[in-house]
Amino acid sequence: MGRQSYPIDHKMMKEFARKHPIFRIDSPSLKEIAAFHEDGFVAYPNVLTNEGQQGFTDEILSRDRVVEFFETTEAERSKPDKPQDFVWRNWDDKGPWSDQLFDAPFVKALMRETVGQEVHFCHSTMHFALRGSGPIPFHQDHHHWRHENPVNLAERDKWYIQMLYYPIGFKREDKSLSAIAGSHKVAPTSDVTAERMLAGELDEQAGRELKQVDLELPPGSMVFLNARTFHAVSAKPLDSPQECRIFVNYIFKEAGPPHRYTQPIQPEWLELADPERKRLFQREHWTEDCWSRWMA
Repeated sequence: MGRQSYPIDHKMMKEFARKHPIFRIDSPSLKEIAAFHEDGFVAYPNVLTNEGQQGFTDEILSRDRVVEFFETTEAERSKPDKPQDFVWRNWDDKGPWSDQLFDAPFVKALMRETVGQEVHFCHSTMHFALRGSGPIPFHQDHHHWRHENPVNLAERDKWYIQMLYYPIGFKREDKSLSAIAGSHKVAPTSDVTAERMLAGELDEQAGRELKQVDLELPPGSMVFLNARTFHAVSAKPLDSPQECRIFVNYIFKEAGPPHRYTQPIQPEWLELADPERKRLFQREHWTEDCWSRWMA
C-alpha cells in the first residue's frame, strides 16, 4: 500500500492487516499477564514481524513532519542549541502499519485480559531522540494520580495503559527504558519518590521488593506498561552508534472521564471505522472544563 492521505477506507486497511499482520502473535500468555499484574509491565522483544518492523519504521520516517525535522536538524548540526528531540502529539497521520496498532488481535487480547471490555483509545505520540538527548527521571503517567480534582480522586483506580513501541530497539544506557517493578502497587501520595522505593522504604506497602529493571530491546519490540508504574529513560550519549531512538506510544484507558491528553477523534476516523473500532473512539476528549461537567 503506497503513501496515501490517512484515513483510508477501513475495509482496505483491514484487508491489508489480514495479509500483512504487524504482530508475530495474537494473544499474550497467562504467564505474561501474571507478570504484568505483578511487575506493572511486561516486555515483548521482537514482537513485530520482520515485514511489520520494516514497514512500520519506513512509514514513520516517511511522514512529512518527520522528514522536515531531520532536514532541520541536519542543517543545524553545528548549532549549540540544535534540537535533540522530536515529539508529535497527537500523531494522527497514520498508515497501514500504524493503523493496526489500534485494534490488532494482539492489542485487543491484551486489553481484554487487563482492562476488560470497556476500553477507549486515549491518544498516540511519536518521539525521536538524537545523540545528546537528555535523560527523563522516574515518573508516572497515570494523569488521574497527580491531580486533586474530585474526578481524579474517583478515577485513580481505573486502568490507563501505555503500549510503548521501539521499531529500531535500543541498547542499555542508550536512551533506554527502566522501570521500578512493583511500583504500581504503591499509593500515589505526595511523599512517594523513586528514591524511597529503591531504598526499600515502601516494600511493605507494595507487598514485595521494589527493584529497578533496566531494559535492552531489539528492533520491533513493545513494552506493555501500567501507567502507574514508575519508569525512566536514560540519556542518549553523544557517541551512540545509533543516530536516534524511535519511540511510539499508544495509550488506552478504561471507560470514564477524559485524561489530560485524551485527544479529539477526527470525524473521518469515525465515519470510516467499523462498529468495534467506533467503540474505541466514541468518548469525550479533554477540554479545560471537561472534569467540571463530570462532577455536575
